[in-house]
Amino acid sequence: MGRMVLFTIFAGTAGLFPVKSSTPFGAPDARATSIEAPWGNIPPVGLPFTVDGVDNVPDLHGNPAKTQLTLFVAGNQFMVFPELIRAFKKEHPEIRHIFYETLPPGILAKQMVRKGITIGNLHLTVRPDVYESGLKRMKKEVKSGMVTGKLVAYARNNLALMVRKGNPKHIRTLSDLGNSSLRLSLPNPKWEGIGQQIRASLLKAGGPKLVHKIFVEKRKNKTTYLTHIHHRQTAYRILRGQSDAGITWISEALFQKKIGHPIDVVRIPAKLNTEATYVAAMAKGAPHAENARLWLKFLQSSRARAIYQQYGFTSPQR
Repeated sequence: MGRMVLFTIFAGTAGLFPVKSSTPFGAPDARATSIEAPWGNIPPVGLPFTVDGVDNVPDLHGNPAKTQLTLFVAGNQFMVFPELIRAFKKEHPEIRHIFYETLPPGILAKQMVRKGITIGNLHLTVRPDVYESGLKRMKKEVKSGMVTGKLVAYARNNLALMVRKGNPKHIRTLSDLGNSSLRLSLPNPKWEGIGQQIRASLLKAGGPKLVHKIFVEKRKNKTTYLTHIHHRQTAYRILRGQSDAGITWISEALFQKKIGHPIDVVRIPAKLNTEATYVAAMAKGAPHAENARLWLKFLQSSRARAIYQQYGFTSPQR
């Protein structure tokens, strides 16, 4: 553990929000149904201290100081992991401490290159055992040498439109997103792989003209907002009335409905949709290589795939 450095300062004490531990993950309660992330019921360790908008780090999970397995995971899977981790620990009770991050895969890759990350006043240096991302991003990391060994495909996902409950703007198609007054929240393609899938679907729906309208004209007019971390920001902006709609993974939109948020889903026809395949690989120099191999094997199991399917993902083609 000598390689790990942790330093954190609490920025304020505006209020205490204890996390409930008596209800199962996915069941609505005060914490899960709040528009403030994290969305879920994860039992706290020690003092529960979350101050919305001040001290809240929803995409770092667990205790890095004791980790026996560290996972860097594409952030759109955050809703799957509490149940996935429980199932894995049931099969491997000897692995008690798992630390995982659910940030955009491009950010995770940069973190691996720079050997650390700073969020607020938290400085974290932890080496991953496993890196998980979309197939296109993973191919880049194979070439860069950051991952090693066999790539394990474990899930697929496709796109959907996330809108406010009742769809007050009457958004039906991708072409409707070109409306000059419609406020959009979209992932930044620089570090979020979904940005490329969104562009591909917009091209299918309206050609280069629609892509230019949404990513150039509407952005200039400040009616397209590019996120830093879409799996948190798009839902948050819609819930706060800052955006009218966003293109997300269908699993993300379905999850918001599942936990009781006032969100609706507009499905994109298959001929206009763009699918992603998620793959995992062992990180180069993985500190817990044997545990990493157990995790990669678990991802291919029927139990893991069934859990993903509960959250709107589909299984990869064999």
